[in-house]
Amino acid sequence: MPAETALKLTPPPTDEAVRATLDVLNELLDPMLATHVGIRLWDGTRWPDDTPRRTTIALQHEGSLRAMFVPMSEMTMSEAYLRDDYDIEGSIQDVFDFLLSLGVSMGPLQKAKTALGVMRLPRGEKRTVGRAPARLTGKRHSPDRDRQAVAYHYNMPNEFYGLWLDSSMAYSCAYFEREEDDIEAAQRQKYDHICRKLRLKPGQRLLDIGCGWGGLVLHAARHWGVDATGITLGEGQVALAQERIAASGLGDRCRVLLRDYRELEEGEPYDALVSVGMCEHVGEANLPAYFGGAFRLLKAGGAFLNHGITLGLRQNTGRGPSFVDAYVFPDGELLPLPVFLRAAEGAGWDIRDVENLREHYARTLRHWVGRLEERHEQAVGLVDESSYRAWRLYMASSAFGFDIGRIKLYQTLLVKPDDKGRTALPLTRADWYAGS
Repeated sequence: MPAETALKLTPPPTDEAVRATLDVLNELLDPMLATHVGIRLWDGTRWPDDTPRRTTIALQHEGSLRAMFVPMSEMTMSEAYLRDDYDIEGSIQDVFDFLLSLGVSMGPLQKAKTALGVMRLPRGEKRTVGRAPARLTGKRHSPDRDRQAVAYHYNMPNEFYGLWLDSSMAYSCAYFEREEDDIEAAQRQKYDHICRKLRLKPGQRLLDIGCGWGGLVLHAARHWGVDATGITLGEGQVALAQERIAASGLGDRCRVLLRDYRELEEGEPYDALVSVGMCEHVGEANLPAYFGGAFRLLKAGGAFLNHGITLGLRQNTGRGPSFVDAYVFPDGELLPLPVFLRAAEGAGWDIRDVENLREHYARTLRHWVGRLEERHEQAVGLVDESSYRAWRLYMASSAFGFDIGRIKLYQTLLVKPDDKGRTALPLTRADWYAGS
């Protein structure tokens, strides 16, 4: 339990509270769906029975169920987990599959009846969330506010991310060529997949917009012989990237700078551009400037690989801030793919290839969650318990979103035609896979 969690002592729970909670669980949940998930009450009582299950939702006090469902929303359930009204022992992914089955099986009348039952439950202990939600100021997606958003997400030690990312610190979707690939192999394959799509050649100049800890910059310089520059708003990322570049002996042909994409000057144009996991934070209103600025930075005939998460066209973003917006990635803006493509074409880009890697991102996230869970004690030594839970929940819920197609991960290859509309691209993509 986080040290900063404030608890008010309450009398021991009564049998009436246990019975009332079990009544609501029997209304809310179908025991036939509890294949892998069971529930344990604060006094040790188990639902639906005493059979051991792979995953247990542990209700920590007699008001846990009410804290999870009043009012009934994603934010309510998320904050209840952050403040330890309940815990998840075992596979957090099982819980999302369980809740999906529940949502499909319940009709509106049953949901209304269950809601009334939850309202009659005791309030139990009053707990507070240890991790404070983001409080950003200024115009949304302005340079200053974007810096605040990045600082909020990355205000934890680099060592925390290093516990569960691969050795290159790639914080984006990996590329799995085989079922048995581990996260190290899959992230190297992601770097090469991008470099092949860009058709990089030794001596070319590459710009990575939103480069994180510089993993792709170092990989492209070392293995593809390019001169690579990365930019990011993360001060801790720049410091660690510069250390790694110095240690690699590649400082003469790769670098990472603390820079906003809107601050780049149009000097000698680059041969290729890449942006991995950054466009989700640009904002719809700024997409013309984002794609237009990138267009001006590139040589005619050059390629831009834009890699980012999108929202399915049929998905509703909901009202108010989401859990991820409040506690993980403030001001993130997931948009349908056609919104990005329209803005790119409007800036002059020729759209040449679109690849959906959502299954790869689901697999990536499951690797991250597993590695984070294995290092729980180390993680809470670097951050608090509430922040550990926030990252565990956000990554597991994102994996679930990719699994069911609620969110997607697209790599879009854009090319800048010359003044006569020519791109000088090969007729096929065969060279991307030659020798891979």
